[in-house]
Amino acid sequence: MDRYQNLIGGQWCDGSSGQEVPNIDPADTRRQLGSVVFADASDVDRAVEAAAKAFKSWRQVPAPQRGRMMFKVLELFEAEADAFARALTAEEGKIFAESQGECRKTAILIEYLAGEGRRFGGRTAPSELSSTFAYTAREPLGVVGLITPWNFPIAIPFWKLVPALVAGNTAVLKPSELTPDTACRIARIFEQAGVPAGVVNLVHGGREVGERLVGHPQVPAISFTGSTEVGSRVYAAAALQLKRVQCEMGGKNPILLLDDADLELAVDATVKGAFGATGQRCTATSRAIVVESLADAFVESLAERARAFRPGPGMDPASQSGPLVSGGQLERVLQMIEVGKGEAQLVAGGKRFNDAEREHGFFIEPAVFDRVSPNARIGQEEVFGPVLCVQRVRDLDEALQVANGVRFGLSSSVYTRDLALAQRFIDGIETGIVHVNSPTMGGEAQLPFGGCKATGVGPREMGPQALEFFSREKAVYVDYTGARRSSNIY
Repeated sequence: MDRYQNLIGGQWCDGSSGQEVPNIDPADTRRQLGSVVFADASDVDRAVEAAAKAFKSWRQVPAPQRGRMMFKVLELFEAEADAFARALTAEEGKIFAESQGECRKTAILIEYLAGEGRRFGGRTAPSELSSTFAYTAREPLGVVGLITPWNFPIAIPFWKLVPALVAGNTAVLKPSELTPDTACRIARIFEQAGVPAGVVNLVHGGREVGERLVGHPQVPAISFTGSTEVGSRVYAAAALQLKRVQCEMGGKNPILLLDDADLELAVDATVKGAFGATGQRCTATSRAIVVESLADAFVESLAERARAFRPGPGMDPASQSGPLVSGGQLERVLQMIEVGKGEAQLVAGGKRFNDAEREHGFFIEPAVFDRVSPNARIGQEEVFGPVLCVQRVRDLDEALQVANGVRFGLSSSVYTRDLALAQRFIDGIETGIVHVNSPTMGGEAQLPFGGCKATGVGPREMGPQALEFFSREKAVYVDYTGARRSSNIY
């Protein structure tokens, strides 16, 4: 049985908390995969100290060489991708095909972000002064704190670590305590690639570890992905110390069906978006906003698909999704379903499986609610499970009003054959990501990822903006004649 340790200054070590927590298979709670050794605040201090020491030399490594090292990380990761996918399925519950998909996406992200080592620079600008060369330079921040969730425990740590390191920072990573195996595998990949000791540090733990990392005076920047509730606390605590903060948080993502939508295509997209990955992704489809002319047919088809949807163990090829990640997550989803029963019409699913194959796992029937009012809790709050709300509207104007009537703004989708209507939707929707005739989930490495309103604060992740958060810009004026001038100086 594995013991998942902390990595501090190049040394794998137990935490000082004395707490060791079992890592349980969510598809079969009788199976313990290993145990994770929790750190405490003193371990965070040691990790930050190690990262600060390593920063002095790491920042001096030319950016193209740092990028080249990330290409070595890519090579090693691709060689271990199958093992990563199996570990992910075991501890988080994703079906193996979804775990393989996360690994493929991760490889693409590393490839793109490693290339930023050749593009990490500033720009030139004309000066108001003669004989003066004006330009900007980008430089690293120092030790960055990275706090990552359990739902994409491979992709998200990599898409934070790689740009942070390419920009010349060192890092302390605090992963979710529910996915320690994948976190340790990630840290080992950077070790094997030759990244110097102390550049990447790993500390396991709960709230104490996260709060110390956020509050540490030698950590000038925090990049967080997780719930809006926790992210709000991170943002507030970091702001008191004037830290740089990047938070990617919750979503209540809508898919809109207009009168001319391809119904079969839209139903298929909704099923994948709402029930795939057990609804445990920030870009999951949470709401279907449907014009009345299509609503009855849509609900009938969707309910039929939901009843036939087959969650099961991740390594079973017949499974269409896995379990919820933990007992706590299962209880939260079931509680929200009970709330929804008092607000709307439950037309499919919503119960825990108790058959012989799934009774020891956190499996739940995909749930579909119809006639959900815009102000209903089930239509306003993020559930983070396989629960879909159908909201009926008259036209695009009302659809946009309902779609924008939540505090989140991550992803959205519209199904229509009318380009003018699609463009009106793009112009009017309050989300950071927009899809036309495709599901709400997904994003590509070369485009920015993030949302607005209560979904996100700070610069976007991924895309050409990925290094903006992890670096600061310095303006430089070079008088190459050495002559003194006082004109036009403000």
